[in-house]
Amino acid sequence: MATRLRQCEICSPASSRGHSRSKKRKLVLECDELWSFVGSKAEQAWLWLALDADTRLIVGCASGPREKETAEELWYSLPPEYRQQAVCFTDFYQA
Repeated sequence: MATRLRQCEICSPASSRGHSRSKKRKLVLECDELWSFVGSKAEQAWLWLALDADTRLIVGCASGPREKETAEELWYSLPPEYRQQAVCFTDFYQA
């Protein structure tokens, strides 16, 4: 259901911030990871987020270690429209 709601938001006229309904907006993502710890700094917790740069909505998320597999989990949490069409900006994450 959450995926369906995200898809509706992508298609809705309100999400284009006043742009013409006939003109499709360019999908731009900003992706980053947040670090925290649980109990001690040895117990690291990472939250990975993908934000739509125009609407500022979180369109994908993943939690896990700072590794390639979690980055892939974030990628596959995105709605198909974003995976196929969006331009993605990151902080040049390297595991």
